[in-house]
Amino acid sequence: MKILILTRYDRSGPSSRYRFYQFFPYLENESFDLSVSPFFDKRYVNYLFSDRLSIKLFNPIGSYFKRTSELFFNGSYDLIWMEKEAFPWIPASIEKLLCKTSVPYVIDYDDAIFHRYDQHSNFFVRRSLSRKISQIMARSTTVVAGNQYIAGYAEKHGARRIEILPTVVDTDKVIQKTFFKNDSFTIGWIGSPSTSRHINVAVPALNQLCQDKHIQFSAIGAHKKDVNEIQCQLIPWKQETEFHEINRFDVGIMPLPDTPWERGKCGFKLIQYMACGLPVIASPVGMNKDIVDHGVNGFLADGVDDWIEYLEVLKENPDLCRKMGEAGRKKVENDYSLQAIAPKLVELLKEAVEV
Repeated sequence: MKILILTRYDRSGPSSRYRFYQFFPYLENESFDLSVSPFFDKRYVNYLFSDRLSIKLFNPIGSYFKRTSELFFNGSYDLIWMEKEAFPWIPASIEKLLCKTSVPYVIDYDDAIFHRYDQHSNFFVRRSLSRKISQIMARSTTVVAGNQYIAGYAEKHGARRIEILPTVVDTDKVIQKTFFKNDSFTIGWIGSPSTSRHINVAVPALNQLCQDKHIQFSAIGAHKKDVNEIQCQLIPWKQETEFHEINRFDVGIMPLPDTPWERGKCGFKLIQYMACGLPVIASPVGMNKDIVDHGVNGFLADGVDDWIEYLEVLKENPDLCRKMGEAGRKKVENDYSLQAIAPKLVELLKEAVEV
């Protein structure tokens, strides 16, 4: 079976790496013939993870020409497996013309990208693009949704087949943290400059707790401006060291505001923390409520008092940290691991061709 894979980014982009590239060995083992073509290259990913004011604006025009040429010559493929959309910021009617093909396609979403358009501040963007993703979903053979929120949107807008597959980690490559009794306690967050604004939800609690010289907050991949108000160790994100750095944490946090875009998040930070055997604390928003079993593998914190209480509980109870971390690791192995989800994806792609 020949598959044309149209990812958003190359391997350096986290969403593409975790939703697509890490599955390739499983697909190749099933004799899939894979041709992958990212829309944006590594330069653009570096742009996303850098101080954008210090570099020149990336020009994506070449990416649009390249993607157009690929879709005009796709007749030799049995299936197209696509991330989010073929052409970002292009209306559905134009994308349909450029993607005119009889080849079935599976479209994957790990974010509520439809809200990027239908809730945009610019009236003309909303008018021209608000229905784009719903139309792409309706034309697809299968919509792969990272969570129920995205799946519900696809169902509402007429998608023929919808499968929920969470974003997962390869637990064979993630070492579980060993807890040692010591005086310091590290609260940790991982993400990107585009999501580090979410830390603001927990800032009042972090500011109060970090007055204790034995408590510190570390943020991997955050934008400096989003942690200026906090005593924070800012750690650059690197693919090669992300799990090593997470293992330095004693607890992983995922604060989120309760907004439509955030309800569509897949809770991947929590899955990363739990794969490392860490307890977690998260806002009770969207998929966070499915991942966190309150009091078992972590806590759901609804308000400043909750954040302070649960962080203090974990600081004072290293045995509870270890117990929750073990429960979280087990849940990831069962429900959010590459090993558990890859066979489901293989069958899904096979069935998409047979439809």
